[in-house]
Amino acid sequence: MKQNKILSLIGLAQKAGKCASGEFMTEGEVKSGRAALVIVAEDASDNTRKKFRDMCEFYEVPIYFYGDKDTLGHAIGKEFRASLAILDEGFAKGIRKQLEADNNTIA
Repeated sequence: MKQNKILSLIGLAQKAGKCASGEFMTEGEVKSGRAALVIVAEDASDNTRKKFRDMCEFYEVPIYFYGDKDTLGHAIGKEFRASLAILDEGFAKGIRKQLEADNNTIA
C-alpha cells in the first residue's frame, strides 16, 4: 500500500511539472540547486548509485534508493528511469515522509 502512495506522489509531481527524470536531467537539477529530493532506482548500476550518492552529499540534497527502474519510469509515464529529481519542497516532503514510514534506507 505504501508503495502506491509514494509512486502516486511522484506521478503528481510529474504532472505538476515538478519532476525531472533521467540521469542527465537529474544531475542538472541537483547542480542548479532546484532538486529538493533525488530518488534513484535500487537496480541502478553501482556507478550510477555512487555518482548520485556523492553528488547529493556534496550539494546537500536528500537522496533515497527506492523501487526499480521500471517502477519509477512507470510512475511518471515513461519507459524506465534510474533516477529522478523532485523539484518541489512540498512534494519532496510528502514523498520523504512516505519513504521514511516505509523504512527505506537513506544513502
